[in-house]
Parts: sequence; structure tokens; C-alpha cells
Amino acid sequence: MRRAHQPYADAFAHHYIDFAAPGAEATMATRLRNVGLVTLDGLASRNAVLAFATRIMDLVPHRDSDSDGLTTIRDTHRHVHRAGFAGLGNGGLEPHTERSGTPNPPRLMLLVCRQAAVIGGECLLTDGQAVHSDLFAGEREAGVALAQPRTAFFGAGDGHATQVFTVHHDLRVSVRLRFDGLARWNPIVEPYLPKLRAAAVRHQVSLALTPGQGYLLDNERWLHARRAFTGDRLFWRALGQPLFLMPRGFTPAPASVRTPMLSEAG
Repeated sequence: MRRAHQPYADAFAHHYIDFAAPGAEATMATRLRNVGLVTLDGLASRNAVLAFATRIMDLVPHRDSDSDGLTTIRDTHRHVHRAGFAGLGNGGLEPHTERSGTPNPPRLMLLVCRQAAVIGGECLLTDGQAVHSDLFAGEREAGVALAQPRTAFFGAGDGHATQVFTVHHDLRVSVRLRFDGLARWNPIVEPYLPKLRAAAVRHQVSLALTPGQGYLLDNERWLHARRAFTGDRLFWRALGQPLFLMPRGFTPAPASVRTPMLSEAG
């Protein structure tokens, strides 16, 4: 069994940008285009989170968002065992992308800590580029199968037929994923799901965010998850489309560029 992969001793520091510094928007846009992840601090209030979010994205409403467009992420004690509502409980979350069951998921996700859990609750992030490269390097048939069009259906009855890896005409790749009860799979990819899940976990980095800290990620590249927790953990989330140009997905590693089929429709 391969050991867990932690590429940076301090992932928060490695990806940190001071959003108050001169030229911060341009720096963040470049980092998001190249790496897909930025970490931040100094967002101590809901108004500060909203002001920052509207600087870098057009907010996209969510089923659970409030009137200002932000979603309060906390244990409501009312959503236990409801598929699609696990984020509003205190359990762990498996690696996933946001709004996977919609035709056009929001490109950016901002998550900010208002109050950390007493125990647990760390954010777990996985670079989809690393998962894609991992599968094509060691389990190429898995990577190829997971890029076959319409091999997954994410969401309820009004969900979306798609695939885990969407290969665009310029050969860049987008990722879309969920493992919960709102994911249904074509039999040709089911044998590869354990390998996919293992790769997603193997490449996780952990962020134990404190109040005012957060991260901004490319929802077509990064998967996010969460450890189970106890205590009154409270986060704010914003979803939206960037106010700057971003190419679709990520550039695959050289070993995986020979993906044989485009899946642009996903």
C-alpha cells in the first residue's frame, strides 16, 4: 500500500497570497490559472468574505445559499443521512467538486473559516492534475475509462450525465466528481472507482484553518473534502464564475496526454 502523499510541509503557506497587497487580483488570477489554488487570511467577518468574493467572481446562487449569495456551512443537526446534504452535518466528506450534477458548475469556490471545530474538521484538498497523472502512470486503463463520455450521472433526477475527466479540444482536462448517494456509474467504470478514490485520498493536503483563513480554488481542477468534527464549526462559502479569463481545466502531465477520446460535451 502506497503511503499518503503530502507534497508540502505547510500547504497553507505554500499557496498563500496577501489579497490586500498591490496587484493582488492579478497575482491571484495567474496563480489560479497555473496552479488552481490560493490560500488567504484576514477575512474575519461575513462582510469581508462577501467583499472579497465579489472582487474576483460573479456569485452563483446555491440551493443552500443565503440572500447575499454566501452559504453558511455548519452542522444543522437536520440533514443526517440525506444524500447531497452531508456538508450540513458533522461527518467527513469524500473528495468531490461543487455542483457536479449541473451542466455548468461554478468555476471558483471560496471557503473561509469563521469558527474552527473543537476536534477535527480539517479541509482536505486534492489536485485533480495529480490524480489524473497518478492514474495514467500506474493504472492507465482506469484513466482512459474515466474519460469516456457519459459514464457517470451526478445528481438527483434532474442531474447531469457526464464523466470524471473531460478532455477538451486543446487537450486540457477538467475533473468532476462525487462519491455519495447522488452518483451513479456506468458498469465500465465501476471497477476503477476504488483506484480513483485511493488516488484522490493519496494526494490530499490538509488545511487546519483558523478564523479568518480560507482558500480559493478552481472547481474544474481541485477536489475538496473534510474530516469529521465535533463542536460548533462554522464556515462561509462562495461559488461563482471568475471575473478574469481562465482556460478550462488543467494541462495534463506528459505521460497522460495520449488520452484517446475527447469528451468535450461533459
